[in-house]
Amino acid sequence: MKSIRIIALRSVVFLAVLLPFSALGQTSNLIKQIEIQGAKRIENSTVRSYLLLQEGDRFDRRRIDKSLKSLYATGLFADVVIGQNGGTLVVKVVENPIINRIAFEGNKRIEENDLRNEIILRPRVVFTRTKVQADVKRILELYRNEGRFAASVVPKIIQLTQNRADLVFEINEGPLTKVQSIRFIGNKFESDSNLRDVIRSKQTRWYRFYSADDTYDPDRLNLDRELLRRHYMSKGFAAFRVNSAIGELTPDGRAFFVTFNISEGERYKFGKIDVSADIQGINRKKLISLIQFNSGDRFDSSEIDNAIKTLTDAVGSLGFAFVEVKPRIDRDRNKKLINLTFQIQEGPRVFVERIDITGNVRTVDEVIRREIEVAEGDAYNASKIRRGRQNIQDLNYFAKVGVKTTAGSERDKTIVSVDVEEKSTGSLNLGAGYSTDIGPLVDFGLKERNLLGKGQILSFNGSFAGKKSTASVSFTEPYFLDRDVSAGFDIYHTKQNNQSESSYDSAKTGLGLRSGFPVAPHLRQRLRYKAESAKIENVSTSASNLIKAQKGSRFLSEVGHTLTYDRRDSRLRPKDGYLVKMTNDVAGLGGNVRYLR
Repeated sequence: MKSIRIIALRSVVFLAVLLPFSALGQTSNLIKQIEIQGAKRIENSTVRSYLLLQEGDRFDRRRIDKSLKSLYATGLFADVVIGQNGGTLVVKVVENPIINRIAFEGNKRIEENDLRNEIILRPRVVFTRTKVQADVKRILELYRNEGRFAASVVPKIIQLTQNRADLVFEINEGPLTKVQSIRFIGNKFESDSNLRDVIRSKQTRWYRFYSADDTYDPDRLNLDRELLRRHYMSKGFAAFRVNSAIGELTPDGRAFFVTFNISEGERYKFGKIDVSADIQGINRKKLISLIQFNSGDRFDSSEIDNAIKTLTDAVGSLGFAFVEVKPRIDRDRNKKLINLTFQIQEGPRVFVERIDITGNVRTVDEVIRREIEVAEGDAYNASKIRRGRQNIQDLNYFAKVGVKTTAGSERDKTIVSVDVEEKSTGSLNLGAGYSTDIGPLVDFGLKERNLLGKGQILSFNGSFAGKKSTASVSFTEPYFLDRDVSAGFDIYHTKQNNQSESSYDSAKTGLGLRSGFPVAPHLRQRLRYKAESAKIENVSTSASNLIKAQKGSRFLSEVGHTLTYDRRDSRLRPKDGYLVKMTNDVAGLGGNVRYLR
């Protein structure tokens, strides 16, 4: 019993001694206050808002570590230290400086404004190393797009007072990174030299100073892959593919070795050709007759594209909107044949709800609208829309013409949007010189092809020389009385001194009227009338008898016409089609000059 009491007494004493120390340890592990050091520009409350610990919380290493990362993530501080001093949580921060000015040194090929627009950092923004590194990467990317892969950018910080800093990007642009060699692997049908003519990228040569095609451009390699595919597809290689296109930079960073790894495959011919269309009112046999290639011809992918366009136009002319022509290809590997079926799928009949025209500043809407072969309320016709775009382009008033369709207010309506970018349509020509025939001369010309934005053409031309002078005025209204009828006039006067050569002087004054109108699709009729008064005078006694016989005045009254059949795909830059003209002139309906030509 005595021993038991002694043990119990010792336990009570131990607990009496331990409990005060345990309570003291728990109290000392609590945060009594938080002290912020080093914050000058940033409020202490802002720093506290990113801490995961507050007064009364226990010191927790995990939460302190997360608070440290949270403060760093703000990008406001260059350094952060969190420590414990008794019951105080001490947070020491070093603020990032404010950028005072950003400068670029060494840039010659890229304008400073272009560099400033590319970077993220701006004056009066907090400096962070992460943003600087991102801006360096962006600048290097700009130079790589310019073909300078050896360019280097070094950012430098100039510390100023009041925790401000100037940021300077020191740029070494380096030379243009050229394509030293282009090689092909896997080609058997075509030689390396032939394939180099197909692609856009070129090997560097001294005479290519006028071109940038010998500068390495990774985006151009994607174009080269497509050009190679089109070339082989046009030669019958239906299974052709480009396995890889790799550019390897030389150790000195001045040039690239480009290697194309290709698989040509076997050559194919066209097999069975058919058209599948479940559209009422479409003649399947007639559509097949429109296809310009036959079974047994060498396979050519470009012919398929042309056939799709032809079939789309043919079906679109019947009023079917958004018709899809999809080629279904069945490859017979044993016979090396491509069996082809054009599947024509009908979309719903859609009507043009509205035609919107944007981008025209000088040109009035009507000049553009009248070139589109559909009007608001008409059935949508993809073929006519495409021709309308080409007609607008052929006006030569616009640098760019874009036409797109969007959904209308209802399912069976569509909106046609035409977006144009105008270009200069006026020209002024001035010249001076000397001719052995007519002596010193001054020449001028003034022409406006889109007068007052109405599509009218007005021109003045004059030439004044020692022995010959000419002046002319011309005007054309392409849509007379708001109809597809052109009308215009020409007035001219010419005076020439031929005494030294033929011993006579001549003068000629004339007026021409002209008009043109369509007769049928692609066929246009042009009518004209010319009245001209000519005079030969001051004939010397030494002149020839032929000239003496023509002395005096004559009056010409001429009527003419021209029939033009135009199947060109473009009046400005034709790539396909033909142009046929027939012209007749007859003089004698009045006047004293008679002829037929």
